[in-house]
Amino acid sequence: MAAEGEYESILCVKPDVNVYRIPPRASNRAYRAADWKLDAPDWSGRMRITARGTVAYIKLEDKVSGELFAQAPVKEYPGVAVETVSDSSRYFVLRIQDDSGRSAFIGVGFVDRGDAFDFNVALQDHFKWVKQESEISKSNQMGDSGPKLDLGFKEGQTITLNIGQGKKRDKPRPQGSAGVGLLPPPPGGKIAPPPSSGSSNHNTVPQTAGTATGCLLELDSSNSNTVVQSNQSSDLLWGDFSAPASSVSPPSTTQSSTNWIQF
Repeated sequence: MAAEGEYESILCVKPDVNVYRIPPRASNRAYRAADWKLDAPDWSGRMRITARGTVAYIKLEDKVSGELFAQAPVKEYPGVAVETVSDSSRYFVLRIQDDSGRSAFIGVGFVDRGDAFDFNVALQDHFKWVKQESEISKSNQMGDSGPKLDLGFKEGQTITLNIGQGKKRDKPRPQGSAGVGLLPPPPGGKIAPPPSSGSSNHNTVPQTAGTATGCLLELDSSNSNTVVQSNQSSDLLWGDFSAPASSVSPPSTTQSSTNWIQF
């Protein structure tokens, strides 16, 4: 029994629970709810689960008056005080006890499956807490019996702390708006001109040494043909250019035909 002066805490309350008389178990096989008269429960009321110290109490009470019908003290779970059935998760077998110590086994069932889940979880959480408290108590007892580590200062013992200021880090130099620094000018202060292109244009006409003036290259904006004007000596140097018969116009009788070459 719980010691006097310990307070009682409520773990779970379920308003609807049914109680059944169960036949005595003839063998070691698990209980089956199908063997009970599920359609005609022997008692109906509410269930309240409380805890006092390490012991949990399952109390069956009247819904209206709160009068105690029966209670089952649970010292461990799972155990003999609360057993599950093999054919359903909504029914359990409780071992109830009276004040004189007499015990009996009854069947209880919940209408809602969620109430049965809450009943199971409430008991598991309580005994999980009991196990943790037991382990903490054992560890404290082992710590008290072992040698203690003295971390205090001896008489006359001092400690020196050297707290110095850290060196300041140099700030990085600001860069340009684009994030890239400017390159220095080349040595000498002058930029070499780009190399002249070695490729020749077909529109360029070289000058001859025997002529007084060079050839003039003229481009007509209305015609894509290029006309090269030269004197008689340049005509002899270049010679006549033949063109396909389809593109050559009939020879002109004027004197200026000798001075113009048609491409």
